[in-house]
Amino acid sequence: MKGHCILSHGFESGPDATKVTALAEVAERLGWTHERPDYTDLDGKREVSPFGDVLARLQRLQQRAQDAATHGPVVLAGSSLGAWISARVSLAVPLRGLFLMAPPIHMGPAPTLDAAAVPISIIHGWHDALIPAATVVEWGGARNATLLLVDDGHRLERHVEASARAFAALLGAL
Repeated sequence: MKGHCILSHGFESGPDATKVTALAEVAERLGWTHERPDYTDLDGKREVSPFGDVLARLQRLQQRAQDAATHGPVVLAGSSLGAWISARVSLAVPLRGLFLMAPPIHMGPAPTLDAAAVPISIIHGWHDALIPAATVVEWGGARNATLLLVDDGHRLERHVEASARAFAALLGAL
């Protein structure tokens, strides 16, 4: 086993979503164990915020990452809100790398996206209507991240295979 990947789905998505499923297949093929936490119960808590219970989402991932880190190297990957919580958890748990799909740099009153100084790979759509590509370029550039910008929107539905290849490249470089 090379390590463990925790793959976090986006808001109002699920652990069987197309992108995180593709990443799970890559991890398995490359000899990494993986898990896909289910945050759907927390996404439905609109009384907490428009994005559900983000703090509970963050705590759930942090606990899983801490547990996994006691057994070996950990890589976190996430899409949108899953990317935001993955990056935030990297500040508290030692990781080998981060893979972020359509990461929200600014998310209302939540803290601006931040991440530990680990290898970071990002895929983002030029036409993302929720998260301007320019903010992701600036954020990624400040961290020397590997950045793949594609002709797609926020969901990156036309670039699932490109996402999988970029994730494979990150895991291969570790």
